[in-house]
Formats: sequence, structure tokens, C-alpha cells
Amino acid sequence: MLSLDLPGIAQHVVQRGHGRQPCFMRDADRSRYLHDLREIARPEFCAVHAYVLMDERIQLLLTPMAPGHAARMLEALGQRHADRIHLRCATRPLLDDDILRCQRRIELDPVRAGVVSHPRHYRWSSYAGNASPVPDPLLQPHRAWLALGHDAAARQRAWVELVASPVALPA
Repeated sequence: MLSLDLPGIAQHVVQRGHGRQPCFMRDADRSRYLHDLREIARPEFCAVHAYVLMDERIQLLLTPMAPGHAARMLEALGQRHADRIHLRCATRPLLDDDILRCQRRIELDPVRAGVVSHPRHYRWSSYAGNASPVPDPLLQPHRAWLALGHDAAARQRAWVELVASPVALPA
């Protein structure tokens, strides 16, 4: 359950399998989760800014537009996913200054975990949708990400540079 679910405030959500069990057994589970997330996020008025689907955890950066909607979205996702995998959730609200740092951390998670050498090589992440002209219909850019440039190409170039920069990320 979400401890805070504030409208208009971006939130970093981490979902982990119960008892350190994997969240996904196969790629079909990931595909289904993204399908369900796309289907549920908009009607629940939740903008998804970034995501990564790792074997043992899911991370989302999202902004609910109304009170209680992030919790409802996660509950609906959990109900759909529960037949396959059971999840528990933790979240914290973010200030605008933390948004890009959090989004970068989410998209670099597969690199930190040693799964790939660059986030572009991990297909279960929002990196491609944020770093290339290929749109990801699930993503709704946060205002902090939109401020990276005057048009989509400039923002994508800035994002690629920011993700590649050697800035240390807090744990």
C-alpha cells in the first residue's frame, strides 16, 4: 500500500516479489505487465514517466493526477498480476530536483545489476522511449524531462548525455 499518494507529485514506486521471489518468470510476463500498465494508467489518471522490469523488481516513476489513483492503479495491476506473481510495494514522493535523477537511476538499473552494458540493450525499460525517436505509448514525459530541450530531438539527445554522464547516484 502506498504511504503517500499525492496528486501532481511524482512518485518512485518499487515493487518486489514476496519473499525475494522473482517478479517475472519469462518475457511473456513482462509483456503482459506492460500491457496491463498501459491499459490501467490512463483511466486511473497516472502519468508514467519511466519504468524498468527486472527479474526481481519493478520500478516506476509516475505522477497521479488525483488522490488515491496511484494506489488504485497499483492495486489493479497487482490483482491482474497476482495469478502469475505476488508483489509488495513501497513508494516515496519526489521533488522536481529528484525526478531526472530517479528516472536515470531506474533506466540504469539493468546496467548496475550487470544484466547489460548499456540501458539501450535492455528491452524491458523506458530508456528507448526516452532516448530515441521511437515512441513508447506508455510514457508521459514529466515536466522536468520536458525541460531538457526545446523539441523532442533535443530532449532525447540531452537524455542520452545525462544517462551516459558519470554522475554518482544515491543508493
